Amino acid sequence: MKTKIFLLGIDGLVLSTALSSGRAPALAHLKSSALFREFKMAAPTWSGPGWSTILTGSSHAQHGVTDNRFMGHQLLHRPDLLSRAYYQDQSTTTFAAAGWPPLVDPSGLAPVIHERREQQLAYRHRVIVRDGETHGYKTVDAEIADAANYALAMAGPDVSFVYFCGADEAGHVYGILGEQYLAAIERIDGYVNQITTAIEKRAAENNESWLLVITTDHGHRDEGGHGGDSEQERASFVIAKGIGRVNPAWPTEIQPEDLVELLLKERA
Repeated sequence: MKTKIFLLGIDGLVLSTALSSGRAPALAHLKSSALFREFKMAAPTWSGPGWSTILTGSSHAQHGVTDNRFMGHQLLHRPDLLSRAYYQDQSTTTFAAAGWPPLVDPSGLAPVIHERREQQLAYRHRVIVRDGETHGYKTVDAEIADAANYALAMAGPDVSFVYFCGADEAGHVYGILGEQYLAAIERIDGYVNQITTAIEKRAAENNESWLLVITTDHGHRDEGGHGGDSEQERASFVIAKGIGRVNPAWPTEIQPEDLVELLLKERA
Protein backbone atom coordinates (compact mmCIF):
# COMPACT_ATOMS: atom_id res chain seq x y z
CA MET A 1 0.00 0.00 0.00
CA LYS A 2 1.35 3.41 -0.97
CA THR A 3 1.96 6.06 1.66
CA LYS A 4 -0.55 8.90 1.68
CA ILE A 5 1.06 12.34 1.92
CA PHE A 6 -0.43 15.25 3.87
CA LEU A 7 1.62 18.44 3.46
CA LEU A 8 0.62 21.14 5.94
CA GLY A 9 1.88 24.67 5.30
CA ILE A 10 1.90 27.24 8.11
CA ASP A 11 2.77 30.62 6.63
CA GLY A 12 5.21 32.84 8.50
CA LEU A 13 5.78 30.46 11.42
CA VAL A 14 8.82 31.17 13.58
CA LEU A 15 9.08 27.69 15.05
CA SER A 16 11.42 28.68 17.88
CA THR A 17 8.88 31.25 19.09
CA ALA A 18 6.03 28.78 18.82
CA LEU A 19 7.81 26.08 20.79
CA SER A 20 9.32 28.30 23.49
CA SER A 21 5.93 29.89 24.16
CA GLY A 22 4.35 26.62 25.26
CA ARG A 23 1.34 27.49 23.12
CA ALA A 24 1.97 24.84 20.47
CA PRO A 25 1.85 21.43 22.20
CA ALA A 26 0.81 19.56 19.04
CA LEU A 27 3.74 20.96 17.05
CA ALA A 28 6.10 20.26 19.95
CA HIS A 29 4.95 16.63 20.19
CA LEU A 30 5.26 16.09 16.46
CA LYS A 31 8.74 17.63 16.33
CA SER A 32 9.92 15.38 19.17
CA SER A 33 8.58 12.19 17.57
CA ALA A 34 9.18 12.88 13.87
CA LEU A 35 12.04 13.42 11.49
CA PHE A 36 13.04 17.08 11.86
CA ARG A 37 15.24 19.14 9.57
CA GLU A 38 15.96 22.85 9.41
CA PHE A 39 16.78 24.68 6.19
CA LYS A 40 17.08 28.21 4.84
CA MET A 41 14.73 29.78 2.33
CA ALA A 42 16.24 31.82 -0.49
CA ALA A 43 15.77 35.59 -0.46
CA PRO A 44 13.59 37.44 -1.18
CA THR A 45 11.62 35.77 1.58
CA TRP A 46 8.13 36.42 0.27
CA SER A 47 5.32 33.87 0.29
CA GLY A 48 5.05 33.77 -3.51
CA PRO A 49 8.56 32.52 -4.22
CA GLY A 50 8.75 30.55 -0.98
CA TRP A 51 5.67 28.40 -1.55
CA SER A 52 6.47 28.11 -5.25
CA THR A 53 9.82 26.57 -4.33
CA ILE A 54 8.39 24.23 -1.68
CA LEU A 55 5.43 23.07 -3.78
CA THR A 56 7.17 22.66 -7.15
CA GLY A 57 10.68 21.65 -6.08
CA SER A 58 12.12 24.53 -8.11
CA SER A 59 14.54 27.36 -7.48
CA HIS A 60 13.49 30.99 -7.83
CA ALA A 61 15.18 31.09 -11.22
CA GLN A 62 13.29 28.01 -12.39
CA HIS A 63 9.76 28.98 -11.32
CA GLY A 64 10.22 32.68 -12.04
CA VAL A 65 8.28 33.92 -9.00
CA THR A 66 10.15 36.83 -7.43
CA ASP A 67 7.46 38.37 -5.22
CA ASN A 68 3.75 38.13 -4.40
CA ARG A 69 2.66 39.64 -7.73
CA PHE A 70 3.66 36.49 -9.69
CA MET A 71 4.46 38.57 -12.75
CA GLY A 72 6.29 36.57 -15.44
CA HIS A 73 6.10 33.30 -13.53
CA GLN A 74 6.90 29.94 -15.14
CA LEU A 75 4.56 27.86 -12.96
CA LEU A 76 2.81 26.32 -15.97
CA HIS A 77 6.09 24.55 -16.69
CA ARG A 78 6.82 23.67 -13.04
CA PRO A 79 4.04 21.29 -11.92
CA ASP A 80 3.29 21.10 -8.22
CA LEU A 81 3.56 18.13 -5.86
CA LEU A 82 -0.08 17.10 -6.30
CA SER A 83 0.09 17.25 -10.08
CA ARG A 84 3.35 15.31 -10.23
CA ALA A 85 1.95 12.62 -7.93
CA TYR A 86 -1.03 12.23 -10.26
CA TYR A 87 1.14 12.11 -13.38
CA GLN A 88 3.27 9.46 -11.64
CA ASP A 89 0.18 7.31 -10.97
CA GLN A 90 -3.18 8.34 -12.44
CA SER A 91 -5.12 6.46 -9.79
CA THR A 92 -3.89 9.10 -7.29
CA THR A 93 -6.47 11.34 -5.64
CA THR A 94 -5.36 14.83 -4.58
CA PHE A 95 -6.73 17.62 -2.39
CA ALA A 96 -5.72 21.23 -1.76
CA ALA A 97 -7.24 23.84 0.55
CA ALA A 98 -5.88 27.32 1.16
CA GLY A 99 -7.06 30.79 2.06
CA TRP A 100 -4.36 32.67 0.16
CA PRO A 101 -5.80 32.72 -3.37
CA PRO A 102 -2.52 32.66 -5.39
CA LEU A 103 -1.85 29.17 -4.10
CA VAL A 104 -5.04 27.58 -5.41
CA ASP A 105 -7.35 30.00 -7.23
CA PRO A 106 -7.19 29.59 -11.05
CA SER A 107 -8.88 32.96 -11.57
CA GLY A 108 -6.10 34.83 -9.83
CA LEU A 109 -2.38 35.47 -10.07
CA ALA A 110 -1.02 31.97 -10.46
CA PRO A 111 -2.07 29.41 -9.07
CA VAL A 112 0.86 27.41 -7.69
CA ILE A 113 -1.34 24.30 -7.39
CA HIS A 114 -2.48 23.51 -10.94
CA GLU A 115 -6.24 23.51 -11.55
CA ARG A 116 -6.34 20.17 -13.42
CA ARG A 117 -10.01 20.65 -14.28
CA GLU A 118 -10.33 17.28 -15.99
CA GLN A 119 -9.28 15.50 -12.81
CA GLN A 120 -11.65 17.65 -10.76
CA LEU A 121 -14.53 16.61 -13.01
CA ALA A 122 -13.46 12.97 -12.58
CA TYR A 123 -13.34 13.36 -8.77
CA ARG A 124 -9.59 12.72 -8.67
CA HIS A 125 -8.68 16.25 -7.58
CA ARG A 126 -10.47 18.70 -5.28
CA VAL A 127 -9.53 22.30 -4.51
CA ILE A 128 -10.98 24.46 -1.73
CA VAL A 129 -10.41 28.19 -2.35
CA ARG A 130 -10.99 30.85 0.30
CA ASP A 131 -9.94 34.51 0.46
CA GLY A 132 -8.26 35.37 3.73
CA GLU A 133 -7.03 38.67 2.34
CA THR A 134 -10.65 39.85 2.19
CA HIS A 135 -12.30 38.00 5.06
CA GLY A 136 -9.38 37.62 7.51
CA TYR A 137 -7.38 34.51 8.22
CA LYS A 138 -8.82 33.89 11.67
CA THR A 139 -12.13 33.09 9.99
CA VAL A 140 -10.74 31.51 6.85
CA ASP A 141 -8.21 29.23 8.59
CA ALA A 142 -11.09 27.73 10.59
CA GLU A 143 -12.96 27.02 7.34
CA ILE A 144 -9.85 25.43 5.82
CA ALA A 145 -9.41 23.23 8.89
CA ASP A 146 -13.05 22.08 8.65
CA ALA A 147 -12.61 21.28 4.95
CA ALA A 148 -9.41 19.33 5.62
CA ASN A 149 -10.97 17.29 8.41
CA TYR A 150 -14.02 16.53 6.26
CA ALA A 151 -11.78 15.41 3.38
CA LEU A 152 -9.80 13.16 5.72
CA ALA A 153 -12.93 11.60 7.22
CA MET A 154 -14.82 11.09 3.96
CA ALA A 155 -12.16 10.44 1.34
CA GLY A 156 -8.62 10.24 2.68
CA PRO A 157 -6.97 11.72 -0.45
CA ASP A 158 -3.64 10.21 -1.47
CA VAL A 159 -1.74 13.51 -1.61
CA SER A 160 -2.93 16.71 0.07
CA PHE A 161 -1.76 20.26 0.66
CA VAL A 162 -3.46 22.36 3.34
CA TYR A 163 -2.42 25.88 4.27
CA PHE A 164 -2.93 28.23 7.24
CA CYS A 165 -1.97 31.92 7.25
CA GLY A 166 -3.22 33.35 10.55
CA ALA A 167 0.22 33.43 12.16
CA ASP A 168 1.69 35.36 9.24
CA GLU A 169 -1.20 37.83 9.33
CA ALA A 170 -0.68 38.46 13.05
CA GLY A 171 3.07 38.76 12.57
CA HIS A 172 2.65 41.48 9.98
CA VAL A 173 0.24 43.52 12.08
CA TYR A 174 1.61 43.02 15.59
CA GLY A 175 5.09 41.52 15.31
CA ILE A 176 6.01 38.12 16.70
CA LEU A 177 6.74 39.05 20.34
CA GLY A 178 3.22 39.86 21.51
CA GLU A 179 0.08 38.02 22.48
CA GLN A 180 -1.59 38.31 19.07
CA TYR A 181 1.06 36.22 17.29
CA LEU A 182 1.02 33.60 20.06
CA ALA A 183 -2.78 33.44 19.99
CA ALA A 184 -2.67 32.79 16.24
CA ILE A 185 -0.10 30.05 16.78
CA GLU A 186 -2.31 28.50 19.46
CA ARG A 187 -5.31 28.44 17.10
CA ILE A 188 -3.31 26.85 14.31
CA ASP A 189 -1.78 24.34 16.71
CA GLY A 190 -5.33 23.27 17.53
CA TYR A 191 -5.94 22.65 13.83
CA VAL A 192 -2.70 20.66 13.65
CA ASN A 193 -3.93 18.51 16.52
CA GLN A 194 -7.32 17.95 14.82
CA ILE A 195 -5.65 16.93 11.56
CA THR A 196 -3.15 14.65 13.29
CA THR A 197 -5.97 12.94 15.19
CA ALA A 198 -8.00 12.48 12.00
CA ILE A 199 -5.03 10.92 10.20
CA GLU A 200 -4.28 8.62 13.13
CA LYS A 201 -7.93 7.50 13.16
CA ARG A 202 -7.90 6.75 9.41
CA ALA A 203 -4.58 4.94 9.60
CA ALA A 204 -5.79 2.71 12.44
CA GLU A 205 -9.25 1.96 11.03
CA ASN A 206 -8.19 1.37 7.43
CA ASN A 207 -4.67 0.01 7.91
CA GLU A 208 -3.29 2.97 5.96
CA SER A 209 0.21 4.40 5.77
CA TRP A 210 0.48 8.19 6.14
CA LEU A 211 3.22 10.81 6.19
CA LEU A 212 2.25 14.11 7.83
CA VAL A 213 4.67 16.85 6.78
CA ILE A 214 4.70 20.38 8.20
CA THR A 215 6.73 23.33 6.92
CA THR A 216 6.78 27.11 6.52
CA ASP A 217 7.79 29.49 3.75
CA HIS A 218 9.67 32.07 5.83
CA GLY A 219 10.07 33.56 9.29
CA HIS A 220 9.55 37.12 10.55
CA ARG A 221 11.58 39.91 12.03
CA ASP A 222 10.74 40.50 15.72
CA GLU A 223 8.86 43.69 14.83
CA GLY A 224 7.00 41.83 12.08
CA GLY A 225 7.61 41.62 8.36
CA HIS A 226 9.86 39.65 6.06
CA GLY A 227 11.32 39.67 2.59
CA GLY A 228 14.97 40.19 3.51
CA ASP A 229 17.84 37.77 4.01
CA SER A 230 18.28 37.81 7.78
CA GLU A 231 18.63 34.44 9.50
CA GLN A 232 15.24 34.73 11.15
CA GLU A 233 13.47 35.67 7.92
CA ARG A 234 15.08 32.79 6.03
CA ALA A 235 14.48 30.19 8.76
CA SER A 236 12.32 27.24 7.81
CA PHE A 237 12.02 23.58 8.74
CA VAL A 238 10.32 20.32 7.91
CA ILE A 239 8.63 17.95 10.35
CA ALA A 240 7.86 14.56 8.78
CA LYS A 241 5.85 12.18 10.95
CA GLY A 242 5.05 8.65 9.86
CA ILE A 243 1.61 7.47 10.96
CA GLY A 244 0.95 3.79 10.37
CA ARG A 245 4.57 3.58 9.17
CA VAL A 246 8.05 4.60 10.30
CA ASN A 247 9.42 8.12 9.91
CA PRO A 248 11.25 8.72 6.63
CA ALA A 249 15.03 8.37 6.35
CA TRP A 250 15.99 11.64 4.69
CA PRO A 251 19.47 13.19 4.37
CA THR A 252 20.77 15.24 7.27
CA GLU A 253 20.94 18.33 5.08
CA ILE A 254 18.14 19.18 2.67
CA GLN A 255 17.04 22.29 0.80
CA PRO A 256 13.45 23.52 0.38
CA GLU A 257 13.52 22.62 -3.30
CA ASP A 258 14.31 19.00 -2.33
CA LEU A 259 10.99 18.44 -0.58
CA VAL A 260 8.86 17.49 -3.60
CA GLU A 261 11.28 14.79 -4.77
CA LEU A 262 11.59 13.39 -1.25
CA LEU A 263 7.81 13.15 -0.92
CA LEU A 264 7.33 11.57 -4.33
CA LYS A 265 9.89 8.91 -3.39
CA GLU A 266 7.81 8.14 -0.29
CA ARG A 267 4.86 7.47 -2.62
CA ALA A 268 6.80 5.21 -4.98
